Amino acid sequence: MSNLVIVESPAKAKTIKKYLGKDFDVVASMGHVRDLPSARLSVDINNEFAPRYEIIKGKEKLVEELVELSAKSDNVYLATDPDREGEAISWHLAYLLNLDLDKQNRVEFTEITKNGITNGMSNPRSINIDLVNAQQARRILDRIVGYKLSPFVSQKIHRGLSAGRVQSVAVRIVVDRELEIRAFVPEEYWSIDAKLVPKGSRKSFTAALYGDKNGKLKVTCKEEADKIIADLDGADFVITKVKNSTRKKSPAPPFITSTLQQEASRKLGFQSRKTMKIAQELYEGIEIEGIGAIGLITYMRTDSLRISADAVSEATKYINENFGAKYLPSKPRFFKSRSNAQDGHEAIRPSTPSLAPLSIKASLSNDQYKLYKLIWDRFMASQMADCIQKTTQADITANEYVFKASGYKVDFEGFTALYTESKDEANEKETQLPPLEVNTICKVKDLAQNQHFTQPPSRYTEASLIKAMEEYGIGRPSTYAATISTITGREYVKRDGKMLIPTELGETLAQLMKERFPKIVNVKFTAQMEQDLDTVENGNVEWVKLLDQFYVDFEKTLKKAKNDMAGVKLQLKEDETDIICEKCGKKMVVKVGRYGKFIACPGYPECKNVKKYVEESGATCPKCGGNVIIKRTKKGKVFYGCSNYPTCDFVSWYEPVAEKCPQCGDILFKKKGKKATLFCQREGCGYKK
Repeated sequence: MSNLVIVESPAKAKTIKKYLGKDFDVVASMGHVRDLPSARLSVDINNEFAPRYEIIKGKEKLVEELVELSAKSDNVYLATDPDREGEAISWHLAYLLNLDLDKQNRVEFTEITKNGITNGMSNPRSINIDLVNAQQARRILDRIVGYKLSPFVSQKIHRGLSAGRVQSVAVRIVVDRELEIRAFVPEEYWSIDAKLVPKGSRKSFTAALYGDKNGKLKVTCKEEADKIIADLDGADFVITKVKNSTRKKSPAPPFITSTLQQEASRKLGFQSRKTMKIAQELYEGIEIEGIGAIGLITYMRTDSLRISADAVSEATKYINENFGAKYLPSKPRFFKSRSNAQDGHEAIRPSTPSLAPLSIKASLSNDQYKLYKLIWDRFMASQMADCIQKTTQADITANEYVFKASGYKVDFEGFTALYTESKDEANEKETQLPPLEVNTICKVKDLAQNQHFTQPPSRYTEASLIKAMEEYGIGRPSTYAATISTITGREYVKRDGKMLIPTELGETLAQLMKERFPKIVNVKFTAQMEQDLDTVENGNVEWVKLLDQFYVDFEKTLKKAKNDMAGVKLQLKEDETDIICEKCGKKMVVKVGRYGKFIACPGYPECKNVKKYVEESGATCPKCGGNVIIKRTKKGKVFYGCSNYPTCDFVSWYEPVAEKCPQCGDILFKKKGKKATLFCQREGCGYKK
């Protein structure tokens, strides 16, 4: 018998073919084969939101080949990704290949390993139409919002804008944080720290002023701080209370999509899109020396913390053999998923826990190795024993003022021998304390007062924005990376290092949406919509009914906004340049048109002078001395080149800086990453900073 298995990507097809053998043909659909065409709305709103799908342009020949292969095969198995989108792709394939929707020909591979493929092929099912309808509802909902709202905001601000359902909420979150920062009024406060040495000891420790006999004390100005310092002059600092205790620190659970993106951003400096691209490669399969093609991790789009008993058993065995029995908890760890988790798949974990990162490093790219190690370390640590810490808290009294000191030392490292979770904002570090005893008098080595001001909330990073979207219930694991790429790509939000800052365009759009379409950018409303889509997936609500309920109110709101803002145009501040218009002498400004930014004379329509928009890096070309400008590939990747091109052919992926090399005087380049470094490219120099 001839068997045809259709997957989404060629890399996955290659790996799966190895396990299925010669009786199976494994081919790739290359992702979606049918979709709503982009040139029009493609949804018949008056006919129960009927979608008008078409074969994606450029995939006609591929579909013809799949039809021919399907006709020649005795069995056709649809093995697209195990999520809503994958289910919809299988449904589209079934339609195009004229397959019976009730036939059990849908298979899921949650990991691309021998066991994963065998289990998937052994448990075929029919296409889950509820999953398909949930995906259709999301696709149509986003299409309606995008295609109805985008022309409106383009007309009111400038051409070429979009206002997607989830992206508009994400922009609002970033804008609201920026407004909160601007409105923040800092408050002055002072800290007083004493550097003390207990009698009979040589080791010093630091204690911070806590309060006085009446309780906690807030020092708000220098005069108050000076008075306290004066009161403490000549006072005995006596240890009046010591509390020694033990605390246990438990490991973080294995990754889900959102936490993987957050931690890869913090620890590796990866943007979310890059993280998901590499994770896809690890899932689909990589040729490992001595093993062959194998999927290294389980499916990477999940919000479940569930782990299979087999994986726990493998991890336990590895930890016991490589760390020792004392590094194992008293019983295996299992983690509870969030209440709104779909729980369709396991958490993200190594598909073969015994395959340590270092053992396969030679077969992986540098980025693949970093991400696999992160996933492997996190999973293994989740199955290890607690970290045991001995803590000390002490009160020191001086002239009725109370100082406090706290510290800890690690008694048993446990899971921290392998992995510790990063945080967006570092907590104050506890110090290592010498042995302390009650009634001991301490010598004062230093008494320092320091002025501080309360700080506004931090701007969002990719990691913290993803965390916020997850907590608010906005989007799903598969949408976080795409949403952030959209809002930065459309320049509603710009990056400043790791920080995400709204542009003037983003703020204007957010304000317009808040005033005219408050529901669309309401966090709770958007989260409720995600829950409603889940009810469609569970078969509890008809997808057409859900869309109808949304559209009735949306249409009224849009109509009112158009009437209320008839003839109104929102003006953005034009970015003035130093370029002088050679026709009329005015300083030219940056404008945005259908095809992006350009430079124009502000004297339009009297003066119609325009120029190409060029972003200067501020560096000088090392070849000809011209200006180095910022350029972008067709896919949007930034690179740097000389403004005198094609006369000068200087180009670089690394950002040149104005600073010169102190060793050879040549231009320096910046290499971005977790920690940016400056380096010299001149052969034989080797300078690095």
